[in-house]
Amino acid sequence: MPDVSQSAEPWGQPVDAAALPPPRIEAASLAKELAQSSVRTSTSDQDRLSYSRDMWPRALIWIRQGRIPPPPDAVAWPANEEEVLEIVSRARERKVALIPFGAGSGVCGGTWATRGGIAIDLKRLDEIGPLDAERRCVDAGAGTMGEVLERKLATKGYTLGHFPSSMYMSTVGGWLAARGAGQMSNKYGKIEDMVLSLRAVTGRAEIVETPERPFVGPDLSQLLIGSEGTLGVITRARLRVHPAPEGRTFRGIKFRSVADGVEAIRQVYRGGLRPAVVRLYDPFDTALVGREKPSHRRTPPSLKAGIGAELYPAVARQVAPLALGHPWALNRAADLMRNCLLVLLFEGEARRAAREDAQALAICRKLQGEDLGEEPGRHWYEKRYDVSYKMSKVIDSGAFADTMEVAATWDKVLDVYERVRAAVARLAFVMCHFSHAYLEGCSLYFSFAASAPDADGLERRYRELWRAAQTAAASAGATVSHHHGVGLLKTEGLLAELNDGRRLLSALKRVLDPDGVMNPGKLGL
Repeated sequence: MPDVSQSAEPWGQPVDAAALPPPRIEAASLAKELAQSSVRTSTSDQDRLSYSRDMWPRALIWIRQGRIPPPPDAVAWPANEEEVLEIVSRARERKVALIPFGAGSGVCGGTWATRGGIAIDLKRLDEIGPLDAERRCVDAGAGTMGEVLERKLATKGYTLGHFPSSMYMSTVGGWLAARGAGQMSNKYGKIEDMVLSLRAVTGRAEIVETPERPFVGPDLSQLLIGSEGTLGVITRARLRVHPAPEGRTFRGIKFRSVADGVEAIRQVYRGGLRPAVVRLYDPFDTALVGREKPSHRRTPPSLKAGIGAELYPAVARQVAPLALGHPWALNRAADLMRNCLLVLLFEGEARRAAREDAQALAICRKLQGEDLGEEPGRHWYEKRYDVSYKMSKVIDSGAFADTMEVAATWDKVLDVYERVRAAVARLAFVMCHFSHAYLEGCSLYFSFAASAPDADGLERRYRELWRAAQTAAASAGATVSHHHGVGLLKTEGLLAELNDGRRLLSALKRVLDPDGVMNPGKLGL
């Protein structure tokens, strides 16, 4: 796999957050022209600063040092699809880059302005259509926030079934652009499985509406889902919904090793069972989860000010940054641990959920799994969104934390796990959980934490860590990503994985965005 961290960086160098470069003339002129035609725009430093980055930890490291990625030249807030069309049409004439922007919760640099240009904030496209209970679908604008959509569906007794950890700070358009997955994808599928049709403005300044399932021929929606704004701007989608579950079961099971836990997940799926949630924590991740005290408070995650909860805050609080600067010893200590926690959640028709829970427990017991009852599952469910609010706390402590989600077939899962851990042991503290399972395999979600004596050392370690981790994962046969998208961070890995398919991707780009104005630099385009 190509050396991601040492390759040329097309986005340029970070800039001083207190002294932004002036907007490029063409982009500023276009913003003024759009404003005169009633499209809301801005070239103020404050707005450009706000839209200069997403939640890629590399940018968070820079921000702590008073630096930011190169900002866009302007920001636009279209009120409807017609205004999006006008923005793209005028940008194409002037060859000004456009960067679609949802809520900015991505972690791969997918909204960075690699060539300046105009960031298009789509959150005003937030109309939610009436629920069609007969056809079980709903129309939602690209700017619709996830929690708002789910809450509205819940009042009608339905659910989309898409629950990413960024639920409170991500949009429908962002989910589609990154081909995202929610925590219950095991039952409801990833976002691409929920789309019946969508509308978009392509880089040719043409509105397209894809045929609604079922239909004959290629599914054009799948060309746009996961394209990260490089082919056009997704404006609306028709999504499949489900009746809210009648019943729900929770289960925690302890295994003596990662291998036993992974085999249990494989057998559960090969046995025809479909839990809504399956999460196997490796030994140290299990130890951190076990240290937390269950709480039955119902405070929304957006209102929680503390830093106590799973993963990053536990590492930041319990392990000094000095120790994270020498992670080899921490990883060796983790090697001495053996027990792993598997969390299972079944939901749907109450009797069926209970029956499948019992069947899964029987499979786990045959593999020497120890039933821990409902509490571990209930505790996970209560805390399931907390981790998304903790990463910046780690950065503030002088360290960094990041995650890498890949996927592999069952015959490769354990090899991926061991190779990545070995490759990064001297660079960062590492732990992993296994989730988003399929008949063929599952996702591995690695979490890293590390520190360094100074700012330059921290960034060098971050770059080296990603090079080592991605190279190790690819060498064991893992995908470059599973549900966080590609952005800038994983571009080289994606191109290597696509192999000859990269020519098809480039050809599609030339057809739908002949002037190359749509989110340049992402996906290698």
